[in-house]
Amino acid sequence: MKYSALSTFTGVCLSTLLLQRASSLSSRLPSSRLHSTSSPSPSLPSAALLQFPVSSSKSSNFATLSARVHDVMSGPSPPCLLVLPEVWNSPYATSAFADYAEELPSLESRGKPKSESANLLRTLASTYKVHIIGGSVPERCPEGSIYNTCLVYGPEGDLLAKHRKVHLFDIDVPGGIKFKESDTLSPGGQLLTGFSHPTLGYVGVGICYDLRFPELSLLHASRSCNVLAFPGAFNMTTGPAHWSLLLRARAVDCQCYVLACSPARTKAPDVPGPHKHYEAYGHSMAVSPWGDVLGEAGSGEETVVVGIDVGRV
Repeated sequence: MKYSALSTFTGVCLSTLLLQRASSLSSRLPSSRLHSTSSPSPSLPSAALLQFPVSSSKSSNFATLSARVHDVMSGPSPPCLLVLPEVWNSPYATSAFADYAEELPSLESRGKPKSESANLLRTLASTYKVHIIGGSVPERCPEGSIYNTCLVYGPEGDLLAKHRKVHLFDIDVPGGIKFKESDTLSPGGQLLTGFSHPTLGYVGVGICYDLRFPELSLLHASRSCNVLAFPGAFNMTTGPAHWSLLLRARAVDCQCYVLACSPARTKAPDVPGPHKHYEAYGHSMAVSPWGDVLGEAGSGEETVVVGIDVGRV
């Protein structure tokens, strides 16, 4: 479906969803605001957002991810869903994507993946018996195209979903930031990617800039989506201005939970490396269907755990 068709769809989708859900929404009361330091109710299933720094060393990134997953899954009430940051195995730089890209498995693939990043996600999911929305990693295809791709693994190590970022981040803000993913990346051709979670129900997946296009989220909502997940790496220009605004807007638009996970913010090294440094905004966030911020990280390394009450959707 082309974007023009999506724009036409917006009015129909909005009116239908609002008519279907307005009565239930009007009867809800907003919940109290929870901070990332709060513990979710043990009676609710929970989701964790793993915000951690990404370096130029792929092996170091692997070790960091493994440690963060171990930490959050070793508690008395481990979450049933983990969400990782966008581009967690590579510097976020157009010049780096080709160098760090891996051949990722297809949904039809079986057994151990060739990709080191995919194999790590598969191993962590099966070891800790948890669903993992694997942020994103650069994907190289045999014909030479490179995508920004999210893999979702289930507790048995099975690949449940694969989303290639549809809307590429091409931006030029005078006095702010200039970045053009399309210099290196190709856009994904599949609009909707989601999977069924045994406790949380249907979970829709997008990546970063996909968040800015409400039609995509509304299409997920039309499929009775309970949770939308967006690995994302907003920057220090767009992050303070739009990150929270967009996440809360999508939650209220779709009347579902929204989970967004960013890399931790890092400073540029004293000695510049081969790839231009990208300063992520951080502030990984979970939002309720009412638009409440249930949990929010700061700018540094942090794990946010929140309860998900699908009865509120």
